[in-house]
Amino acid sequence: MTDPSGVARPASAPLSRRRLLAAAAAAPSGLAATSRAQPGSDWPSQTVRYINIFPPGGATDTLSRLYCAKMTELTGQQFVVENRSGSGGNVGVDAIAKSRPDGYTIGLGSIAPHAIAPTLYASLPFDAAKDFTFVSGLWQLPNLLVVNNDLPARSVPELIALLKANPGKYAYGTSGIGTTPHLSGELLKQMVGTEILHVPYRGGAPALLDLLGGRVHLIMDNIPGLLPTAREGRIRALAVTGPQRSPAAPELPTMAEFLPGFEITSWGPSAAPPACRRRWWHGTRPSPGRRCSTPTWCAASRSSARRHGGRRPRRSPPTGRARRRGWRR
Repeated sequence: MTDPSGVARPASAPLSRRRLLAAAAAAPSGLAATSRAQPGSDWPSQTVRYINIFPPGGATDTLSRLYCAKMTELTGQQFVVENRSGSGGNVGVDAIAKSRPDGYTIGLGSIAPHAIAPTLYASLPFDAAKDFTFVSGLWQLPNLLVVNNDLPARSVPELIALLKANPGKYAYGTSGIGTTPHLSGELLKQMVGTEILHVPYRGGAPALLDLLGGRVHLIMDNIPGLLPTAREGRIRALAVTGPQRSPAAPELPTMAEFLPGFEITSWGPSAAPPACRRRWWHGTRPSPGRRCSTPTWCAASRSSARRHGGRRPRRSPPTGRARRRGWRR
């Protein structure tokens, strides 16, 4: 069965912990070059469209606009963000894959459509292993566990006790099916051994609005989209999902301090259609590379609580593809 975006709905079978962790760890595959026309060496000579695969107002929107502002500054051409959301990022990356391969449409890749979706959905309108050229790494970051201020839980142990004592009573919101917030919630359910209602949204911003309104009770979404609201005291931050404490919020524990083995991080590269050969992007390498050495970009990176880098496009280690194959089983 497919949803209105043309993406098949995931099977109803429960997600095992092994499948959740394998999907979270998988990395994007390398892509074969084709013989179609390539962008010229004078790129960019006109405005570049950058597709953000999630809606406005969330963490990826903020980070994408920071990236486009810096690329505009470095290249002298406008990089304009266009939001194409839906189906956990699948609608947006499909638009990237099917865009004209002239270098003037690029966009955000994500762990959700590139690593999780191929193992979660029976069919997709794109091939995550063949339909993209990855330009550079942009960020890697943990999720942040936050709860509504009215929830009687001020720590992870108190939240665990509350959820176990009231199976099915509480709901967690996410930016969509197959995203790291979704996997984080499912992993929490399985490790705690209770039931929590999943409420998927079209992005992190609408999920946060419903958390503030009390319609959902907790969220585990990318840290840049939630930390400012928590600092304002409008929601309560309890923990991060990364392997170590975040330098942006060192006072917050990791989930693994209470649930050993709990670790989920998100990553995002910039991506283009497959005909934009990897060798062409070598000409643009100074721009993504220089962005990391400027004080403005580094300050923005720290305030957004992400690790960043202008990494060269590379093939995934065999373990990434092996994990995806194992998750399909």
